[in-house]
Amino acid sequence: MDKFLGKYSSYFYAILRIVAGLLFAMHGSQKLFGWPGDKPPVEIASLMGFAGIIELVGGLLIVIGLLTSWAAFIASGEMAFAYFMAHASSSPFPILNQGETALLFCFLFLYIAAHGAGIWSVDGPRRSLNNVGLYT
Repeated sequence: MDKFLGKYSSYFYAILRIVAGLLFAMHGSQKLFGWPGDKPPVEIASLMGFAGIIELVGGLLIVIGLLTSWAAFIASGEMAFAYFMAHASSSPFPILNQGETALLFCFLFLYIAAHGAGIWSVDGPRRSLNNVGLYT
């Protein structure tokens, strides 16, 4: 399988980063604007409002690949915090406490933070210019 799909791994990683960032940003837009869906927006000056800002801005940064490692690290921490604040107290099992999405985002964003933006990103060309001394 490595010979079959391995040569496309950088493209699959970019698609994973973009899709995960879009889904995360949609969680933020739902909290802040009530879209998509019909939920009323939350108060911006609240814990949920702050989470919505992190999700919307962080998700969009991850999508375009700008400051990706920082955005993903902050998003990962927010999801760990969300899991322990909202889910873990009701059951130790994520499938029973409805926390599997938060845990999955947490570890996915932790991986993205460690890996970096990859191809199809704003960070990619910036890193290349930095490596040759043209960008600091």
